[in-house]
Amino acid sequence: ALCREKGMAYYVPIRHSPESNVPNVPDAIEVLKETLEDESIPKIGHNLKYDMLILKQEGINVKGALYDTMVASYLLNPNKPNHSLEEVGLEYLSHKKVPFTEVLGKRHSFSEVAVDEAVTYAAEDAELAMELKCILFEKLKDEGLEKLYLDIEMPLIYVLADMEQAGVKINNARLEELSGELGIELGTIESRIYAIAGETFNINSPKQLGNILFKTLGLQPGKKTKTGYSTGMNVLEELAKDHELPGEILNYRTLYKLKTTYLDALPKLINRKTNRIHTSFNQTVTATGRLSSSEPNLQNIPIRGEWGTKIREAFTAETGHCLISSDYSQIELRVLAHISNDEGLTDAFIKDIDVHSRTAAELFGISLESVTQEMRRIAKTVNFGVVYGISPYGLSEALDISPKEAGQYIDQYFEKHKGVRAYMERTIAEAKQAGYVITLLGRKRPVPEINSTNSNIRQQAERLAINSPIQGTAADLIKIAMINIHNRLKREKLKTRMVLQIHDELLCEAPENEAGIIKDMIRHEMENAISLSVPLKVDIGVGKNWSEAH
Repeated sequence: ALCREKGMAYYVPIRHSPESNVPNVPDAIEVLKETLEDESIPKIGHNLKYDMLILKQEGINVKGALYDTMVASYLLNPNKPNHSLEEVGLEYLSHKKVPFTEVLGKRHSFSEVAVDEAVTYAAEDAELAMELKCILFEKLKDEGLEKLYLDIEMPLIYVLADMEQAGVKINNARLEELSGELGIELGTIESRIYAIAGETFNINSPKQLGNILFKTLGLQPGKKTKTGYSTGMNVLEELAKDHELPGEILNYRTLYKLKTTYLDALPKLINRKTNRIHTSFNQTVTATGRLSSSEPNLQNIPIRGEWGTKIREAFTAETGHCLISSDYSQIELRVLAHISNDEGLTDAFIKDIDVHSRTAAELFGISLESVTQEMRRIAKTVNFGVVYGISPYGLSEALDISPKEAGQYIDQYFEKHKGVRAYMERTIAEAKQAGYVITLLGRKRPVPEINSTNSNIRQQAERLAINSPIQGTAADLIKIAMINIHNRLKREKLKTRMVLQIHDELLCEAPENEAGIIKDMIRHEMENAISLSVPLKVDIGVGKNWSEAH
């Protein structure tokens, strides 16, 4: 549907069923193509990426400046869970749209809706988006979000549309093989669980598991829920200190989830025409500015561990191609060093000293050379914990030490990193005053709960206030890198494609003869996305599959 002025919208029923008797659709597509590929004509829409992907299937590659009202709504209120046209139209125009489900009725898809009905619904969408653009763009200007919107979020739509269209190749046979292997391992764990429990039961039933743990084995129960005692992860982790069964249950749950979520589910999501999985990247879901992915979510595959590595083996390159994984090294700590201007962190990154080893040396009062792996592990937990505003209790749980000892680690850290403490205090104070926090590139996140009288709610908001500018800046950084890489690939007429973004990591598929050029290009664009007071560092790997490349 297209609209150029209020009260006048047009609907082109591209993919309606043959029964609709729509005349001359090919002719209409040619006219559409001419207009939509004209770079001088701006394009306004709500969720433009979806429309662009549909149009790509018809051979139309949208060009020109974009104005997406869904993304505009998101930037104005990133905490809001729903930025649908119905919601945004109601909020800003008090316009109540006919729900899509009502138009669809009992039909399976919009292509089955009679054209006379479809035209009203679709034309209303186009007109509503045009009206919203005028309102929302002014609000973006008022909030200082115009540059972020035009320079990052709108160009990113082109990048994400191309990534989704490209998809990633999956080795289905390898997934099936791994599913069989994991099934055998789960069976072994299951037998071990029954032997320890002394009877068989449904491991996936919290009620039956609770009976085994708290009645049969007599373990000390934690909090009670409406359906019985909790058997959640935190409870089992605590119980595992005193008995072997909870640890086996945790292991079983982890592997069972990997099997059902990835090994068994991914084959059903492979596109039969392309033999690839085409995940959807979402710009308007996380409050920090990070991308998320869905259908399927490919950002939650475990990075470490035997099975996370094995699952990545099934993500492969086409024949004659390779996968290139590019991962920012300690990006959030580098952003923290910049925005806090902390001398210790800044010095470590400028001198390329291992920041976790340096923190360990500070915490334990020893030389860098004397730091052990265990000391480094503790320091790493402290470093990343600080980024998330961790409490002594939270750190004690993570390290399995007393809250007193954890508190001492935190105090020692802040004694050496006064710039970080000052940043945290300053950010919380500013958030209480303004009601929001802001990234280096101007992205805002409201934190209204920071003035709550409830201490738990307030402390949670303070942790969000500390972390959001860091995580949000890191998200903006990789988005800029993605846009610049995408533009260079087009400009230099290279065949390499970006296929996945996993927070701080980019995965590209490149012809083998382009791999060298692409590695240099990616490193340059990622390490120079924006200028910080510390260098950005990228780890790059190449392989036939994601596991080899990572």
